[in-house]
Amino acid sequence: MEGILLEAILYLAAAVVAVPLSNRLGLGSVLGYLIAGVVIGPILGWAGEEATDIQHFAEFGVVMMLFLIGLELDPAKLWRMRSRLLGLGGLQITLTAGLITGALVLFWGNLWQHALAIALILALSSTAIVLQTLRERGWMRRPGGQTAFAILLFQDIAVIPIIALLPLLAMQAPGEGAELISTGSLVAELPDWARALVILAEMTAIIVGGRYLSRPVFRFIARGQLTEIFAAATLLMIIGIAWAMGYVGLTPALGAFTAGVALSGSEYRHEIESHIEPFKGLLLGLFFITVGAGFDLFALFADPLPIIAATAALMAVKFGVVLLLTRVFRLGSGDSMLVSLGLAQAGEFAFVLIAFSTGANVLPASMSGPLSLVVALSMLASPLLFVLAERFLRRPAATAATREADEIDETGTVIIAGIGRFGQIVQRMMTGIGVPVVVVDNAAERVGAVGHFGQKAYYGDPVRPEILRASGIADAAVLVVAIDDREKAVRLVQLAKHNWPSVRVLARAYDRIHQYELMDAGADVVIRETFHSALEAARQALLSLGKEERAADRLTAAFARHDARTVQDLYGFWDRRVAVHLNTSYVNESRLRFETLREVLRKERAAALRDAGAFDAPDDEAPVAPPSAPAKPAAKPVPAAAGAPVSPESMADGGTAPLRQPAGAGPD
Repeated sequence: MEGILLEAILYLAAAVVAVPLSNRLGLGSVLGYLIAGVVIGPILGWAGEEATDIQHFAEFGVVMMLFLIGLELDPAKLWRMRSRLLGLGGLQITLTAGLITGALVLFWGNLWQHALAIALILALSSTAIVLQTLRERGWMRRPGGQTAFAILLFQDIAVIPIIALLPLLAMQAPGEGAELISTGSLVAELPDWARALVILAEMTAIIVGGRYLSRPVFRFIARGQLTEIFAAATLLMIIGIAWAMGYVGLTPALGAFTAGVALSGSEYRHEIESHIEPFKGLLLGLFFITVGAGFDLFALFADPLPIIAATAALMAVKFGVVLLLTRVFRLGSGDSMLVSLGLAQAGEFAFVLIAFSTGANVLPASMSGPLSLVVALSMLASPLLFVLAERFLRRPAATAATREADEIDETGTVIIAGIGRFGQIVQRMMTGIGVPVVVVDNAAERVGAVGHFGQKAYYGDPVRPEILRASGIADAAVLVVAIDDREKAVRLVQLAKHNWPSVRVLARAYDRIHQYELMDAGADVVIRETFHSALEAARQALLSLGKEERAADRLTAAFARHDARTVQDLYGFWDRRVAVHLNTSYVNESRLRFETLREVLRKERAAALRDAGAFDAPDDEAPVAPPSAPAKPAAKPVPAAAGAPVSPESMADGGTAPLRQPAGAGPD
């Protein structure tokens, strides 16, 4: 017991120290876990043979990660990915395995059976490292992130035929090792047709059970309101499916992914995800630490050149193949580099396949150590390549200008154009209550940044009609215009109302003049961006001056109602062809409205004092007659929702400027 506790302290302490430091240096958490494993393993010697046993346990982190990936997919989405899934994924494995096999036979003199086995093992990339890094850096929604995901998904599926093919490459009759491996499979002794039927039946049972039978089970557990039982049931399902898949000779990862896809339409999907996420993160981190702890530095230092050369050659071949394929499939230059550099390493399944190959007498045991060292070294170098890929993605002028828009694979009831500080709040509110939302922004850095916090956004110019169509605006109920460019916001409102007049357009305005421009463009509701926060600041100032809360609320509500009427009235004097400070009618009416505001607030203050019990208002509350209003031109039609004077919450910001400037100094 003490030994287990000591190991737990050792691994957790290494992660707590190394991962934050790695993140601070911009290297990502994956490299931090690997470095922690190298330090406590080969450098300090604190992690010994138990690292291999812990790694088998930690591999469930990869299984859970694929389960969560499956939860985010559905069969329709997989069908839409078929060209990248089969085309890019299939060609990547075929070309990579062919080149590695040819190089090993021609230059190193390996037997073709050994060469093909090694090539198939090394053709796979690290699903755990790549997807974890893409999620952390907010790149999953990029075309490069989606392409990398498609290739990795095909690789995970390809593990099944690879496992079936490897025993056929054995150089001699299976020995004891092969017998030990095969006895764990329920279908090992069955003929091929029967084995296929058993596997098909199990896959069908997983899909049907996940889609239909699991729902009443989770519904029954949810009624008990026992969080720990819900988590236990979810873990039981994943571990049970993983065991069942392994028992018929398939990979647990494929079973978990299939179960996730089957549950993707469940009403309990988000709750399941929230329970599994902590286990997945902890086990994945533990897996990476064990990989680093198993890094044999002594063998590397004893003869470093062959191992380093083999690792460099492997990564160069995989990089070249993926780069060629992504260019053929017309991926943008930045995303092409992201995929090519990201998939240049070997994968975590290589350790499993190496052990399987040596046990089945496909590879001699003497090859196991050097191969594992090449795999570990490439995985250790992979996060550094992502740092290099990030530089290609952040090239300011050329790359940003030529980057293609993301492929929008979902539609929303609410479409948000712009994911700045304004759009993020709207998105969080909508997604929090379960409203389907699609967010589009043409700032690549902002799209990538919000991905760190789990918010989904697509890169693209929302003023382009094809981007709006892909977002589902034809069936959407609301379009929220929250982009920073004032002129582009007006153009977007005009475009939306002209082509899709049934969509209700809510637009953010920088100030009152911008509000008028948006109203002219046809916006249904216009919200000035700082009005509510400034009004709340004024309310807090009143409270700080000793005003009662009811009086402060009454004054701010009166201010909001007056501002709503002012916006409507001044809209009739505004002329886009004349600078506002040169528009005499507008300036004079603005001065009048400011004097009227003083009168309104004085009356409200006196009424508040009377309600509080002070029947005689102070002298400074004596009413002041407002100046006579000048003749006003006929008001232009105002959108009904744009000026509804109900409460402070119904109006938008920008209305406090007259209190900061001399009367008539300019619009807010």
